[in-house]
Amino acid sequence: MKYLKQFGIILLISFLGEFLHHMIPIPVPASIYGIVIMFLCLQFKIIRLPAVEETGKFLIEIMPVMFIPAAVELMESFQIIKASCLQYAVIIVVSTVLVMAVSGRVTQFVAHHKDKGGETK
Repeated sequence: MKYLKQFGIILLISFLGEFLHHMIPIPVPASIYGIVIMFLCLQFKIIRLPAVEETGKFLIEIMPVMFIPAAVELMESFQIIKASCLQYAVIIVVSTVLVMAVSGRVTQFVAHHKDKGGETK
């Protein structure tokens, strides 16, 4: 029953994200709205972490399984995208390196600017 309650909370947040996606005329995916809502609810203690932690961990553990249908569809559409493989490869490599570099720099910045109390300056 605990897992059903936790999943219900996560599902409710996801539905709120979908609602905002349809109501706000900005091209932001519903999942991003949901993530922001969940973050804010956790940050402001509207939802306590133990109220969703175990089910959240479970969903993260099974996430790779959720990519199987997309991968199968990609394989079935290979003839269509074959002509653009080089462009896709370049985009993937450049964006991966860029994300790694930015993430590393942000992490270094945050770690460098922490004082002894654990708060940022």
